[in-house]
Amino acid sequence: MIEIPSDLHPDLVPLAFLLGNWAGAGVFDFPGDEKCNFGQEVTFSHDGRDFLEYVSHSWVLDAEGNKVEPLESESGYWRVDKDRKVEIVMVRDQGVVEVWYGELAKQKPQIDIATDAVARTAASGPYSGGKRLYGYVNSDLMWVGEKATPDVELRPYMSAHLKKVVTPEEVAEMAKSLGDMPDDGIAFFK
Repeated sequence: MIEIPSDLHPDLVPLAFLLGNWAGAGVFDFPGDEKCNFGQEVTFSHDGRDFLEYVSHSWVLDAEGNKVEPLESESGYWRVDKDRKVEIVMVRDQGVVEVWYGELAKQKPQIDIATDAVARTAASGPYSGGKRLYGYVNSDLMWVGEKATPDVELRPYMSAHLKKVVTPEEVAEMAKSLGDMPDDGIAFFK
């Protein structure tokens, strides 16, 4: 079930499925880079204004699932309009700033976006654009990203399966709301 915070800006209700802290793992594979499994933590939050704040950190995992080294970090702001058009401004640690546009599907919590503008610093690697697909599937967040460079056509390069992370504060809040639950818990659901 998707919870909609009472202080969420009304324009953002279609994006409410993204809210929270997410963690999981995925696969990175792009020509010229070593293929690897990676771990990822993503946060979508809001402060009552008409955008979601987005922060993502990923790192290379070894065969046992331990963190080896940072892979990518990015942050940005997500908006959606009344026609379910999504716009995102994103900054990556590699020296890239992107503007993304896309659309929120009508019948399911899924977002399909593509870069509209890319700006790179002199220190950044080659990059000319990308596409991403985000989906909320069985209470999990899944995504796949495609990437293009001047030498490599647009192709999949990262995908991940993320699960919602419940913080200790969220557990405490849930416990408060269950204060009237009978000891056996069963009668509460009758």
